[in-house]
Amino acid sequence: MRIGLSGGGATVDRVVAQAEDAERDGFSTLWYSSGAGGDPLVLVALAGRATASIELGTAVLPTYPCHPLLLANRAVSVAGAMGRPGLTLGIGPSHAPVIEGMYGYRYDRPGQHTEEYTRILVAALTGERVDVDGSLVSAHGQVPRPEAPIPVLVSALAPRLLRVAGELATGTVTWMANVRAVESHVAPRIRAAAGTSAPRIVVGLPVAVHDDVAEAREEASRQYGFYGALPNYRRILDVGGAAGPADAVLVGNEDAVTAQIRALFDAGATDVWAAPFGVGDARASRARTRALLSALARS
Repeated sequence: MRIGLSGGGATVDRVVAQAEDAERDGFSTLWYSSGAGGDPLVLVALAGRATASIELGTAVLPTYPCHPLLLANRAVSVAGAMGRPGLTLGIGPSHAPVIEGMYGYRYDRPGQHTEEYTRILVAALTGERVDVDGSLVSAHGQVPRPEAPIPVLVSALAPRLLRVAGELATGTVTWMANVRAVESHVAPRIRAAAGTSAPRIVVGLPVAVHDDVAEAREEASRQYGFYGALPNYRRILDVGGAAGPADAVLVGNEDAVTAQIRALFDAGATDVWAAPFGVGDARASRARTRALLSALARS
């Protein structure tokens, strides 16, 4: 099974150690959030030099604050610093409170913005010159050709961006899409857009191996409940029939969580991005969760 973890660390040494441990324990990928280390691409460069094969991806970099040619140039530089293949760019439009409230950009047409942005970014990463005048995003220039391909995944939950992810990118990376949402909404839409190619579908969800399911969901509500207030996540939770994030998380004992992860793959996921969270004795809980995930990743 292709199972990845959330990446990060408070110090350079912890970032590197986490990547080395994850590679040794059989995980396919580490996914770095937009806020990881202040700039997740810095962490990717550090982790990439210390490892040999584990994929390192962003999940996700917001599109609005960084022009696609600039992001392509940064990505090529990071791939060069890694000295090996394995960088994957996950991008997305983020959310109105971030883009408008923090950065001051307009967020009135995120679907069109992301489509134009993705078209430019994917073209730029081939190393060819890009000359595009879009309604919202334009680009005229060229960046160095990466030594190895750098795949692009689009954070796609709504129909338009699932089409963009299938038509223009390598696939999608999701968050808060449960098995019902993946099977009925994400997988069929992106596959239809991709045509004969096989799109990648990375499904990100919090995970806790814990015997008391009610306690685990209560803790999940405390840690992740705010996602339910963001419209983009609220819509995908509704598609999945989940009242809130606590209903979307993967919780239960080892057998139950294994069955839930297998169900995601059966529904169309090509990868599961597991975000372990602690319940009760947090350290022991996370260790138990990681042990199961590592065993599944090796299977």
